Amino acid sequence: MSSRVPLRHSLVTRLLVTLIGVMVVAVGAAAWLATQTATRAIRQEQGRSLSGEKALYEALVGYAATHQDWSGIGPLLSERARSLGRRITLTTAQREVIASSSPPGPLSVPTATVDPLRLDLGVTGGTETIDGRVVGPYRLTAGEVTSVHKIAEDVLTCLTAAGVEGRIVTSAGGRPMVATARGSDYKGAMSFCAARYQNQTMPTEDKALAALARLTASCLGRPDPGDIVVSVNWTTEPPTYAAVDGSLHPRGGAQVRSCLEQSRRAQLQPYTAPPALLFVTDPGTGLARTTFTLSRGNVIRIAAVTGGVLLVTILVTVLLGRRLVRPLRQLTESAARQTPAPVTTRDEIGYLASALNEAMRRRDEAEAQRRAMVGDVAHELRNPLTNVRSWLEAAQDGLARPDAQQLALLHDETVLLQHIIDDLADLAAADAGTLSLHLTPVGLRETLEQAAAAHPGVRVEVPSPVTLQADPVRLRQLVGNLVANAIRYTPPAGSVTVTGTLDGDTVVIAVRDTGIGIAPEHLPKVFDRFWRADASRSRETGGSGLGLAIARQLARGHGGEMSVASVVGEGTTFTVRLPR
Repeated sequence: MSSRVPLRHSLVTRLLVTLIGVMVVAVGAAAWLATQTATRAIRQEQGRSLSGEKALYEALVGYAATHQDWSGIGPLLSERARSLGRRITLTTAQREVIASSSPPGPLSVPTATVDPLRLDLGVTGGTETIDGRVVGPYRLTAGEVTSVHKIAEDVLTCLTAAGVEGRIVTSAGGRPMVATARGSDYKGAMSFCAARYQNQTMPTEDKALAALARLTASCLGRPDPGDIVVSVNWTTEPPTYAAVDGSLHPRGGAQVRSCLEQSRRAQLQPYTAPPALLFVTDPGTGLARTTFTLSRGNVIRIAAVTGGVLLVTILVTVLLGRRLVRPLRQLTESAARQTPAPVTTRDEIGYLASALNEAMRRRDEAEAQRRAMVGDVAHELRNPLTNVRSWLEAAQDGLARPDAQQLALLHDETVLLQHIIDDLADLAAADAGTLSLHLTPVGLRETLEQAAAAHPGVRVEVPSPVTLQADPVRLRQLVGNLVANAIRYTPPAGSVTVTGTLDGDTVVIAVRDTGIGIAPEHLPKVFDRFWRADASRSRETGGSGLGLAIARQLARGHGGEMSVASVVGEGTTFTVRLPR
């Protein structure tokens, strides 16, 4: 592979194009942002002010809807003025001051008109012109509230039976009502269940509605209000009012609605504070808005500085890019040839070369281990499978009759296969980091005795009670593998001892045997998978060749480590050190 690449594919070219493009955009954006930052900041501040002013408007409308005058508005104005950092003034339509958070200054254009009977839809963003918090003559007595609440409970029970989620809430006017969760009433159960609730009015409401019908009839020029029927849908928030002219010569619907709204305002007006003009201004200047712009001289200076920065950046990028590409080309050539890359620097590129070399070495080792493990697995599975197949074919051909000995042999071979598969599954889980451990307080003596119980003659020595955090099942498996391995290589006249002690905050478990021992040159390999000291790979000693590898993985899974010491002809000691 040639070390030269077309100019359009060169790293320097791409680096330059990218950086120049980024810098051009950045400088242009910086110049534009510099001219807009202050104005944008002021506009953002104005946006926050508008949001605060909307909340202020809602609070003032709520006060006016529940009070007949503005005599107690002072504390609310002071609190909102401190929150907004503005001066808040309320005046009559003739600009006579009603209340002010601080001594009023010059007043120009009002921010809004506060009137709960004629809401400013541009501020509220809604469609209702009468605030729902104005109750007036429709306020229920305590007994009527209890009756309406019982009706709402009946509606809620009906909705629950229909599988619709709902709850009882109190409207802004103080009337209990049922609200359903959004999207839950897809069957339209509310219209069925609320049929009784929707048209149920209390005596106080009947009286107020009769008065409203008379006002509406008067507006329509009807001397007899009996032809005017006013109804209310109490299931909406706020309630929905409707009027019908039942005379022989019905008037247009728009005129009826207009008269109904006028009559509602006339009926509710005595219960609300009079309309007031709202002024929200700067405490110092008395102005409602502040503007800011950047001078032409500042714009020119910023453009000149950013242009110089762009030129310097391009020159530095060229120099650094040329120096950067040289070792990268060497790395590319080494990677293409699959040979170690030369490490010529001690910077990030040098570290990258070292990492690539280490990755190549590990890859070669992993490939060698993979091939060896595939061969080992095939070898370990071949013998028991061959035995099982041979006995089955003999029985199938009539050459052998199934008897207890034959079945026992087949059972032993399948158990060995299952043991190998289970061991491989444990190792695969450990390699993948998915080997599950359930740590609980475990008594060391009990765990060691349970692990050794399957092997008669094994001594367990724990001088003093020791408790540690461990997975009891996996810990028994770890110790059991070590004990099984010790017995396998210990003659009948020998001994196997399991001891457990405490060394500071470390629990030390040792499995000692008086077996044949392990040669020094073999000690580094004892934890390798499928490794045995005998080159013939004889099965006379049993085992799958995976027990020690699993034991070490279990020790590491508990945050510990395992070591081995041995003297040929005297015995072997495996030591496990686990954090307490």
